[in-house]
Amino acid sequence: MRIGKRIGRRVRSMVAAGLLLTTTAGCGLTVNAALPYDVEPGSIPRMPALDGVEVTVGSKDFTEQIVLGYIAQLALEAAGADTVDLTNIAGSNSARYALEDGQIDVQWEYTGTAWLSYLGEDTPIADERAQYEAVRKADLKRNDLMWLPYSDVNNTYAFATTEEFAREHGLRTMSDMTEFVKQHPKESVFCVETEFASRPDGMPGVTETYGFPVTTTKTFGTGAIYAAVANGTCNFGEVFTTDGRIAGLNLRVLADDKRFFPQYNAAVTVRKDFYDEHPQIAEVMAPVADALDNDEIIELNKKVDVDGADPSQVAYDWMREKGFIR
Repeated sequence: MRIGKRIGRRVRSMVAAGLLLTTTAGCGLTVNAALPYDVEPGSIPRMPALDGVEVTVGSKDFTEQIVLGYIAQLALEAAGADTVDLTNIAGSNSARYALEDGQIDVQWEYTGTAWLSYLGEDTPIADERAQYEAVRKADLKRNDLMWLPYSDVNNTYAFATTEEFAREHGLRTMSDMTEFVKQHPKESVFCVETEFASRPDGMPGVTETYGFPVTTTKTFGTGAIYAAVANGTCNFGEVFTTDGRIAGLNLRVLADDKRFFPQYNAAVTVRKDFYDEHPQIAEVMAPVADALDNDEIIELNKKVDVDGADPSQVAYDWMREKGFIR
């Protein structure tokens, strides 16, 4: 019976995918193959109200988002839902539109991205809970989108240096970095993205807040910055705090002790109409969000970006290790 049900789900997912493709092809969205895993409930129980409910899960097109998308699919499958995989949507705006337009039902999103990019606010809120509450209320009122409780995954900007350089000079915070480069201006060499170099919540704003001098600025693509810091091309580099290459290249993230950078906590988002029909989704995803933090997601991202593992396998292994599925 278990095998038969699995095949039945796979067929239904394929049929749903075929139908969905007719509506998403014009938007550049692609339905992926069904997950090749036999998912049974673990600590996430089977929920009769979700049995056979079709849920389309989307994500943006970078590692962390894809892993989180698979985690959501596995959790929902354990609860009895039939998921359609629409992860790896190119661009934040396209993914957001797909959710608003009903092409996907569930997606992990970041509070800072919604606040600044989708809701058009100019000033981020320093406290992560206050930022989440502001986004949750505004997105529900303006766009009928529900934000489920946020996780401790906070994928924000930061500066990083090598562990060796940090230990040698006693650097743990950005204030430490500021004092160091004031005393040693020749060491004030930064690698940043072109956009970060000029945007208000990037280099202009952070140098004003902390007051550190910049002797040399080198611009790179996002991925190249990590290697540039690791090989000594620059002493400090702009990074995203949950990127797996931080651990893979043995870099140290310097704490933003003045809390300049916006909060980017990850939370599951879902349209209100879909949530009203299936409120059990919140119960399914709550323990998963509780289990995720920066240390967890950095390790998952590292397995993909550094070790070369498949994102769906990484998500599956983590869900089993945590006991959510079996």
